[in-house]
Amino acid sequence: MSKTLRKILFSFFISCSLSAAFAQTKITPTPISHLKINADNFLGYDSFGYYYQIKNNVFSKIKGKETFEYKNVSLGNITKVDILNPLKIVLFYEDFNSVVLLDNQLNKITEINFSQNTIPIVVSAIGMSTQNQLWVYNALNQQIGLFDYLKNEYKTVSTPLTENIQYYQTDFNTFFWIDKNNNRFSCDIFGKTTSLGKMPDFDAIEIINQQQYIFSKNNLLYYNVMKEPNLNVISEIEILEKTFDKFCYKDQILSIFTSREISIYKIVTP
Repeated sequence: MSKTLRKILFSFFISCSLSAAFAQTKITPTPISHLKINADNFLGYDSFGYYYQIKNNVFSKIKGKETFEYKNVSLGNITKVDILNPLKIVLFYEDFNSVVLLDNQLNKITEINFSQNTIPIVVSAIGMSTQNQLWVYNALNQQIGLFDYLKNEYKTVSTPLTENIQYYQTDFNTFFWIDKNNNRFSCDIFGKTTSLGKMPDFDAIEIINQQQYIFSKNNLLYYNVMKEPNLNVISEIEILEKTFDKFCYKDQILSIFTSREISIYKIVTP
């Protein structure tokens, strides 16, 4: 199937699947640089210019000739990495229900085994929050909570979720998720849950905030912004890559990861 035909079909799908009205535009980002990389998974950049990757289950932080590494074979494969706070990096090992926190040189700060907690917790989603706390989605009660990793205290903040999570993302103050029916929600640290509407079908997605997100479908990349309650503006991002493995967005910098390199773009959203 040609790329033009895929665009037409996907545009038709969006118009049928979203209840809100929408407009379509195009964004042409500016290429900045290319970087050769040898990794299984590219995880993004921090504000200090380091990029993060996983290769053979070894977590690495790299800038120029400077490299830091961390591995923990006893906990199995790394499930999720949160680099929101580069001074306290979160590595999640779901098979062992455990988390490791690392400092900025990838030295271990602490290791948490949630199976040993006084309140039973089976973690299926996790991320860094505020005030020495971690976001935790507890699969046992299907609720979002906050875990204080200094006090080893856990508190539930949300009501039980009615549908399974297919994607989640966190920042310091908010837990975002998309359920299996493509409905998007957010929960703040006080437990206020907000419905953010229906999502189009996607292969990968990165949530910027409650109104904005970037998603891919069939190797095409799109930026979405909710301008008004009944108007979504969906813009195709016209990158040079015909196929890609992953994308990351941070502070108007778009990184496209392929099997051989990272392409860096400057992107100005409408």
